[in-house]
Amino acid sequence: MIFQDPYSSLNSRLSVRQIVGEPLELHKASSMSSKQIDDKVAWLLEKVGLQPEYAARFPHEFSGGQRQRIGIARALATNPDLIVCDEPVSALDVSVQAQVVNLMDDLQKEFGLSYLFIAHDLSVVYHISQRIAVMYLGSMVEIGSADDVYFDPTHPYTRALISAVPEPDPHRKDKQRIMLEGDIPTPLNKPSGCSFRTRCPIARPDCANAVPPMQSKKSGAIVACPYVE
Repeated sequence: MIFQDPYSSLNSRLSVRQIVGEPLELHKASSMSSKQIDDKVAWLLEKVGLQPEYAARFPHEFSGGQRQRIGIARALATNPDLIVCDEPVSALDVSVQAQVVNLMDDLQKEFGLSYLFIAHDLSVVYHISQRIAVMYLGSMVEIGSADDVYFDPTHPYTRALISAVPEPDPHRKDKQRIMLEGDIPTPLNKPSGCSFRTRCPIARPDCANAVPPMQSKKSGAIVACPYVE
């Protein structure tokens, strides 16, 4: 797991060596000596762009980006196949975000990792993802390749979400913002049937009767809406 806040996810009383080495001590204790763990921690720090000498330091001596690199090193310690990334760059400055995302991209290629990358920044999601699942009020509404979801969204909510991405080209006039009406319902008391129906521009009366199942469409997307085509 790579956590969202690099300031609260690292124990301030532990050194970097203890933080990164703890997974190894928990899961590899029977096969690794203390010297081997020290060597593995130094190797992991180098892999995430930190000096091995930093192992003796404590979290308060690092910037936010460096702390997140320590968190990434900790996540890599036991050679995982899957890493869950919970908003791993949302607490960082934009320039540092790019560095961390590029680092994660490089590590994925080197170690053959799979990421479950949870985020609300759509540009970051598109940059790092091969497949994207869009959620509304805790339920998936669309699944597809990164290109299909980002450039050819199918579900009405996905279309509105993508339309809200800022356009950096001031001369582009063809992109129109889709404005949804109404307020977001509380997740504690979601509308019956399709939870998006109270704000959906193509909603019909029977949308209130049952939760729509995920269905494959002609476009190749998997969408929780029977009326998008």
